[in-house]
Amino acid sequence: MAKQAAVYILASRSTGALYIGVTGNLMQRIWHHRNIRAEGFTSRYAVHKLVYFEMHRNVRDALAREKRLKRWHQTWRLRIIEEQNPQWMDLWDQVIQ
Repeated sequence: MAKQAAVYILASRSTGALYIGVTGNLMQRIWHHRNIRAEGFTSRYAVHKLVYFEMHRNVRDALAREKRLKRWHQTWRLRIIEEQNPQWMDLWDQVIQ
């Protein structure tokens, strides 16, 4: 059976900097973004708030979705976040439950 994967979007604040990623372990990856202060985009721009995620049956599908989202206009990305999370709440609590 293929491993389930997630596509996720982190934000610095509502309508701030966004980071789109894909992972096979959402809880571990988001924890890493929040706690490991490695050099990179998320650390440099304080992009640690999980505002959107979607689960996929396998990594291949998740990677394809991530590539599509990265090609989208910013306004389209904001729209999918606001459809699922209109208050731009941090969804970390949903992931750790």
